[in-house]
Amino acid sequence: MSDHDAPVQTRTDPAFLASQATDRRTWIAALEAMTAEEGYVEPLGPDHYAFFTDAGTTLLVSFETIGSARARPGQMPLGQPLAQAQGWSHLSLLAEGETWFRDPAVYAFFDRLVDEAFFEDFDRVLFYGAGMGAHAACAFAVTAPGAQVLAISPCATLDPAQAGWDKRHRSARRLDFTSRYGYAPEMTEGAGHVVLIHDPMVSEEAMHAALFRAPWVTVLKAPLMGGRIEWALAHMGVLPELVDLAMQGKLGRFSFARLWRRRRDFAPYLQAILDRAEDKGRRGLAISVCRSVTRRLRAPRFARRLEKLLRKAEDGVQAGAPVGQQSL
Repeated sequence: MSDHDAPVQTRTDPAFLASQATDRRTWIAALEAMTAEEGYVEPLGPDHYAFFTDAGTTLLVSFETIGSARARPGQMPLGQPLAQAQGWSHLSLLAEGETWFRDPAVYAFFDRLVDEAFFEDFDRVLFYGAGMGAHAACAFAVTAPGAQVLAISPCATLDPAQAGWDKRHRSARRLDFTSRYGYAPEMTEGAGHVVLIHDPMVSEEAMHAALFRAPWVTVLKAPLMGGRIEWALAHMGVLPELVDLAMQGKLGRFSFARLWRRRRDFAPYLQAILDRAEDKGRRGLAISVCRSVTRRLRAPRFARRLEKLLRKAEDGVQAGAPVGQQSL
């Protein structure tokens, strides 16, 4: 969709009202107005909502918290502008806090969708989420056989008996991951192509990714971004294309590598490389990073850091200190 095709918002448009909402009740009311003709907003117990916009025979199913949606410009679920730009339908599961969607009301909602043959109305379906939402995307994909899955930084489970090595998300470890829709790798059986994107330098992420061993799973690596992979992909401008490729079942190592290459111009990634080099005392690598960045980009911060690193290197040489003993 081009800028010329984008709908013009007025002060009475529900989307505009949602973007201006100052409390959850007003925000939910605006979402209800958006879906009054084609879709719905449905509470699922006290902690979850289902937000559905019916716009075509391709469906994006996304998972996130209400807080993350409301913190975003426009106060929309992340999947909504992605789906709207493509003319897709969109089902967003929204959680009030870090629930991990471990709620019988959510299970019952997906059970009902299965009973109603909801997913059979769509030619293509993609389940998408990051972090907490990635676990849910994998777990609930079982309800739509043949669906594609794109999961960023997924956890296979937080059941202490199976993932006691993961000390993150301590409060979530008390949730029930042993009942229905609990162990995400098993729930992807019957899915189409499952793509996981994780940071292999985060040991917990690497261990969770290793639990997804099925032949229909492709594991992709996005190092040095930690828990910010979705944020990085969005700010690099590649997330819409990644989602589109995943929807078509065409997201693989080569297509991801082409898009992930844009990290070479992404300041937070470059800063992460520099920080890692300096943390490990690798001054030569830090100098190389700064030189590479300043040759290709206008980067005053890296230019200043390069100047300091070169000055320290020169001082070290003049003092006769062996290179291996020079400190940053």
